[in-house]
Amino acid sequence: MKLAFVVQRYGASVAGGSEAHCRGLAERLSPRHEITVLTTCASDYVTWANEFPPGRSVENGVAVLRFPVTRQRRMSVFADLSDEVFEGGSPRERQEEWFRENGPDTPALLEHLRANGREFDLVVFWTYRYFQSYFGLPLVADRAVLVPTAEEDAAINLDVLPDFFDKPAGFVFLTPEEERLVSDRTYRAPRLSIVAGIGVAPVPDDPIPRSPLETLGIPDRYLLYLGRVDRNKGCDALLDNFQHYAATRPEVTLVLAGPAKMRIPDHPQIRALGYVADAVREALLAHARALVVPSWYESLSIVLLEAWNHAVPALVNGRCKVLAGQVTRANGGLYYMFPAEFDEAAEYLLNHAAGRDALGRQGLAYVEREYRWPIVLARVEGLLEDVFRTRPARQARGVRP
Repeated sequence: MKLAFVVQRYGASVAGGSEAHCRGLAERLSPRHEITVLTTCASDYVTWANEFPPGRSVENGVAVLRFPVTRQRRMSVFADLSDEVFEGGSPRERQEEWFRENGPDTPALLEHLRANGREFDLVVFWTYRYFQSYFGLPLVADRAVLVPTAEEDAAINLDVLPDFFDKPAGFVFLTPEEERLVSDRTYRAPRLSIVAGIGVAPVPDDPIPRSPLETLGIPDRYLLYLGRVDRNKGCDALLDNFQHYAATRPEVTLVLAGPAKMRIPDHPQIRALGYVADAVREALLAHARALVVPSWYESLSIVLLEAWNHAVPALVNGRCKVLAGQVTRANGGLYYMFPAEFDEAAEYLLNHAAGRDALGRQGLAYVEREYRWPIVLARVEGLLEDVFRTRPARQARGVRP
């Protein structure tokens, strides 16, 4: 098939879950399909500043066509508009303005879809909340597949979304919880859909050395947080919970590996490493007593799968339905709802080696069953083939894009 993949950012240097999902599928499907990635020149998801050159390139065997962002995100305007539309009752025009302000504002990408979109058998869009999906998908709705990456945050309740979610010919969801969330916002169940997840490559058989951690002075008994240190990721609550827990346990350390977008307390048992090299990242995952995922909103936690890939159990925020669902299906960790439950779960994972190891092994078995790339690719290709086969019938019934 001739496929277009439409995503807000793209490239090996771009960090982001939906971007990694798109790139992983594009690189692995390109030997069997003609794929063109339509994306922007932006690298930073906050400002959308143009950093990559516009035009065509080939990246790791995938054709990429980049379009310039016409304006950077206006943070104060976007914040005020978010407050307005998330309160409810705002007119359609203001809600659609929210998608423009959220960006990345790329009208040339829309013009390309309008002029050339029907040259593709299917057009796959990532992330419903961004400009290129909200305004681009309706232009090619009869052949559009949406990967919504929807989370249970305020944006999912916008009044314009039931109409939007009714347009795609197919959906690729990351978790059953995400599928239910989007289905609840549509006028009917999605026409064709799958829960595909994301592919995870096996860890090499050779043991991962601890030496990078010894160089950094990381002790044996540590909990690991991996990712952007941000209030939006629940890190403020994590830091509060850990400080309370650690007050009577001086031997325990919390390691934070990722860029900090908030102030981190000056605490002897909290180690904030910032960005880390790949070797350090893998060593941190391999040797952690547990991975902590405190996020309130997820469509799927990739880092949770990465920890299980190392047979490391997880401690997650149970108020996030996706995280609680992932941990429950895998039986690969514990979840907490309140600070006292955080204390109890952390105590168990740090001090009960047999139980901790069993949870980690169960998480690894779950990844083997559900998230290896051949399994995920088969699911996605099956859905794409189903949508492609039904597309002429939809057109014959007079379904308009």
